[in-house]
Amino acid sequence: MPGGPDVLVESSLEDPVPGAGEVLLDVVAAGVNRADLLQREGHYPPPPGAPAWPGMEVSGTVAALGPGVTEWSVGERVCALLGGGGYAERVTVPANQLLPVPLGLDLVDAAGLPEAVCTAWTNLVDSARLAPGEHVLVHGGSGGVGSIAIQLARALGARVATTAGGPQRTAACAALGAELVVDHRSAAFAPAVRAWTDGRGVDVVLDVLGAGALAENLEALAPGGRLVVIGLQQGRLAELDLAVLLNRRASIIGTTLRSRTGAEKGAIIAAVRAHVWPMLDDGRLHPVIHARIGLAHANAAHELLESGAVFGKVLLVT
Repeated sequence: MPGGPDVLVESSLEDPVPGAGEVLLDVVAAGVNRADLLQREGHYPPPPGAPAWPGMEVSGTVAALGPGVTEWSVGERVCALLGGGGYAERVTVPANQLLPVPLGLDLVDAAGLPEAVCTAWTNLVDSARLAPGEHVLVHGGSGGVGSIAIQLARALGARVATTAGGPQRTAACAALGAELVVDHRSAAFAPAVRAWTDGRGVDVVLDVLGAGALAENLEALAPGGRLVVIGLQQGRLAELDLAVLLNRRASIIGTTLRSRTGAEKGAIIAAVRAHVWPMLDDGRLHPVIHARIGLAHANAAHELLESGAVFGKVLLVT
């Protein structure tokens, strides 16, 4: 039943059985995402066929293989992108949505990677076509996606600005590679971005804010700029000044990851493994973990994420 964090309670179910093309995982940790909060509140239902409880990314070991799976072996350390149901001790996952744990990375911490890395990659590269030397503004640099997006954009050769709240968060974002960090609690970001770019604006904005930031995001865009909206933290509805859009020859792109088909997710996973996993293996990227909380206390993890005190990811540990 939708509600506050207290609706998250433990229950016992039979172990899932992997079907054709699926893998059964023994879960060691699950990432907690804002989408989980929305699902708990009844605003973001899982896609058809997914379990009813939250959890879109996990890490663990392969426990069993479904019919037709040959590319993985029992006992391998992996992390995975899910449609839902990751808050569990065991889950089944399509084999094409698994990734090996990066070299030298703790198995628990790997649970903080799949959703954030896939979201950052497909939006910065596939949707926004971010190129080396371009300027990008990442909203919410202190979040799970934002903290990865800063590092990824920098590794791709872009110059990165971000927004965050308070001096500790802005300093932490700068440490991740952001050249400009705007404290959204005390300053408007568009004037700062324009000053940073000598009046031109940024080529790409990765936006989790939505309606409340639409006008200022357009103001911050350079000619030919791309605004990619991936969240609605400041609402769904806003008035759009089409003259500004036309004069800047700008594009507004809206995307989600969870609702994509299995084939689309598999293609994103393959691209991430080919292009981003080497960056994790050699240390150019790393997950930013704020807290590890026992699975039995998922309600506390949701309360923590809702508090606004988190920098990076919160993980549930089995």
